Amino acid sequence: MDFTRRQFIQVTGATAAGLAVSGLGFDLKPIKAHAQMLKTEYAKQTTSICPYCAVGCGVIVYTSNKGDGRVIDIEGDPDHVINRGSLCSKGAALAQLSENKLRVTDPMYRAPYSNEWKTVSWDWALTEIAKRIKTTRDASFKRTNAKDQVVNHTTAIASVGSAAMDNEECWIYQALMRSLGLVYLEHQARI
Repeated sequence: MDFTRRQFIQVTGATAAGLAVSGLGFDLKPIKAHAQMLKTEYAKQTTSICPYCAVGCGVIVYTSNKGDGRVIDIEGDPDHVINRGSLCSKGAALAQLSENKLRVTDPMYRAPYSNEWKTVSWDWALTEIAKRIKTTRDASFKRTNAKDQVVNHTTAIASVGSAAMDNEECWIYQALMRSLGLVYLEHQARI
């Protein structure tokens, strides 16, 4: 029998593959399947948008109907025009964002030159933020520029928006920032 080198490699490869598969112990007999109840069977479904980037992928959030409102699962929305049910790795792990024992849920403050963070109340945190914005704005606000043109702005404060906001929220947010006189308005998705 006259074998070419190529035929020899093909026959050897096929033989090796056959031996490898036969050694795995495949059983082709039919088996009985057992269906189980899905954990989202009786959960409340709510559509939402993934907060990670500016793509705006649609998600379906399943929450418990036992009154505690806990998130059971989050999956891509197959009816959404942008992602058609698919999610990136960050979007696929969205349920961990809301149901995570390590998630910080209270504001924390680290004083200047301190090495420790301390938990503070929401009232204290929001009041402190408002005071610091007002102090900085009052100290740096310019009514006119060097050419004596009216500018009414501050360049000492910048704002970075969030991809988790929809168009209406973005408009309200930028209107608030512009009313404070901010010049530097940016969006998280562009950075």
